[in-house]
Amino acid sequence: MKRRSADSDGPYFSAFQRYLSALKNRFTAFMADVRTKFFADSLRSHVLTRYLVRELLLYFSVAFLFFFTIFFVNQILLIAEHILRQGAPVWDVVKLMTYSLPFIVAQSSPFATLVGFLMCLGRFMSDNEIIIFRASGFSYVHILCPVLVLGLTISIASFFVNDYLLPLGTIRYNRLRRMILSSNPAVALDSHSVKRLNTATLVTGDVADTKVSDLVIIDMGSDGKMRIISAGESELKSVRKEGVLMQLTMTDALALFFNTTSFSDYDLLSSDRVTFNLFESAFFNDSGSTSPREMTSYDLGRALRDMRKDASSDKRTLNNYTLEYNKKFSLPFGSLFFALLALPLAFLFGRQNGQTIGMIVGIIISFLYWTMMILGQYASSRNGFNGFWSMWIPNIVTGAAGAAFYIALKRR
Repeated sequence: MKRRSADSDGPYFSAFQRYLSALKNRFTAFMADVRTKFFADSLRSHVLTRYLVRELLLYFSVAFLFFFTIFFVNQILLIAEHILRQGAPVWDVVKLMTYSLPFIVAQSSPFATLVGFLMCLGRFMSDNEIIIFRASGFSYVHILCPVLVLGLTISIASFFVNDYLLPLGTIRYNRLRRMILSSNPAVALDSHSVKRLNTATLVTGDVADTKVSDLVIIDMGSDGKMRIISAGESELKSVRKEGVLMQLTMTDALALFFNTTSFSDYDLLSSDRVTFNLFESAFFNDSGSTSPREMTSYDLGRALRDMRKDASSDKRTLNNYTLEYNKKFSLPFGSLFFALLALPLAFLFGRQNGQTIGMIVGIIISFLYWTMMILGQYASSRNGFNGFWSMWIPNIVTGAAGAAFYIALKRR
């Protein structure tokens, strides 16, 4: 048998090499197409996501300035204007407003998220930019993800302000306010007004400098009897006694003491001169101790655990601490729930004038959310309603509405 020479296999070997080379070229071309398509899609996705996030941040910033201005002006009208009118130092008023900023920021962030996101996404809808997103391969889920991530980022930043800066600002605010009231007691009173304090109610006539006319004080005496003290003219004085914020020297005073269970049992006293001390506890809660608003969530959580272990703990105080603890989380993370609600609302109802509709609807929802929170706090503090549900019901309602609208959007 003759052995074939290598030359006789030459044509077959060359053909096989050409086939392998062609196969390699096709595979290389295929992989190049895949890489090109992948990077093109990735680049397109990156560009559109950056554009979406940039516009959301822009509208959030505008809405934040809007709500910040409203809350800030309200704070000025409630506090600064009255204190300045009574002759308090301007620099002290400026510091009071500075210490109030964390509260204003914490209040503004969730509502700014809702209104800003609704306006931004509504504009996308009315300008048909959502069609561009969908044509580029973006589903509603792809659009929802950056919206939720940005809402979560805002929530985390707001939580830091609410949990750390707000207690710090509250402590310094109360400390400075005590100092202002001690040095200038007239700041605490307004002319022709009814002022309800923690332990008493003051009805005043004219208030000029340290002089108060037609003053009536209603409070509970140490013996458990109701007392009503009135005077034609009184003088406010600052005193240096521990726990005493100010002192009233009343002339031609008349005092009525009676038992609330039996109005026929009463005592009536008159005096040319009466000295009445107003304690810090009348103006400030938990005088001498740290209040829940002055604690971080960590410290408040520890205090709650200790109170729950103590069988003698007051249920009303425990519920108040529970409310404040949940408020530290519910209000900041309202931004996340509002982000979930904003996207389907804007896409369902923002086809015409989406930016304007978003602003109007956002303000209405913000008002309803704020109302639910105020009613929840009132029901908890006055009627003992559970502090957890008081603070989380608004977010639960918002999240449920957002999920329902998103399902309706997907089915459309």
